[in-house]
Amino acid sequence: MMSTIGQIEKRTQARVVALFRDRLGYDYLGNRIDRPDNANIEPDLLRAWLLKQGVEEALIGRALHALAKVATDTSKHLYDRNKAVYALLRYGVKLKPELGENNITVWLIDW
Repeated sequence: MMSTIGQIEKRTQARVVALFRDRLGYDYLGNRIDRPDNANIEPDLLRAWLLKQGVEEALIGRALHALAKVATDTSKHLYDRNKAVYALLRYGVKLKPELGENNITVWLIDW
């Protein structure tokens, strides 16, 4: 007998994937669960996309560091880490290009 545990979630995930792929034009990278070094953050892909957006390399490195830092902060509960990651995705990473300069926002997602 096949288990039905998680089937509702899998159907929901399939609908979300279809929305992003078919209606919003995103590339679907497939189910990556069995991939070696699988991670929630793909720094190489994000770096390449940020470069295409015209973000300076130095700022990209700092933005990726900020994202990885909040995503892997095991001193916080998962809920708080997710909330912090969402804040960076939603509101961008605020960085000073140089000491004394105004903050700029590095957008990790093109909303």
